[in-house]
Amino acid sequence: MRHYKKGRKLGTDSSHTKAMRKSLCVALFTNDRIKTVEARAKEIRPDVDRIITWAKRADLHSRRLAIAALGDQELVREIFEKVAQGQFKDRDGGYTRITKLGNRKGDNASMVIMELATEPVVKKEKKEAPKKEAAKPAAAKAAEEKVEDVAEKAEEAEKAVETVDAAAEEAEEAAEAAAEEVSEEAAEATEVAEEAVEEAAEATEAVEESTEESAEEAAEEAIEEAAEAAEEAPAEEAEKADE
Repeated sequence: MRHYKKGRKLGTDSSHTKAMRKSLCVALFTNDRIKTVEARAKEIRPDVDRIITWAKRADLHSRRLAIAALGDQELVREIFEKVAQGQFKDRDGGYTRITKLGNRKGDNASMVIMELATEPVVKKEKKEAPKKEAAKPAAAKAAEEKVEDVAEKAEEAEKAVETVDAAAEEAEEAAEAAAEEVSEEAAEATEVAEEAVEEAAEATEAVEESTEESAEEAAEEAIEEAAEAAEEAPAEEAEKADE
């Protein structure tokens, strides 16, 4: 049974696996990027993170542990100097990045590129968490929606009433204006009728006066004619008698 033997087998014995992990770590810190099998990259990732954590401590014991892990004193000095200059200052972990390239021809092994994440970290602005509102039951939500609908309908009804009132006021104003115009026209017609009546009365008086004058003249003429006839009648009778 594999007690105290955690980790991947990688198809080799323990000594070979240990040497391979060390050589991959050295290659990664030397070139900042390596191309290898996905299983090997994932296997050496904890070792790389551990070495960078020792470099951040920057004490003698951590330096000796890094030298024992890599076996290259000069490389360890370079790593510690880069870290002291602030290379991984903003990162609290996750110092490596693995990018998949696809499967390799032949054994169909999954190939990746493993590199050190040396770019600065851009921290996201912390957004204030919205206050959690107490969950409302479905019935309360439905009731609120109904109340909102009723309020909207009431507002619409008020607007309709306002429009009707405005139309009624406009109609009243128009009726008053029309009534005033009709009354003015009626007054003018009454004045015209009164003037016509006065003119007719004057005409009647004139006719009556003219009639009376003509009647008097006719009566006088008739009297004169009768008198003349009365005067002429005896003379005619006398002439008849002589004959």
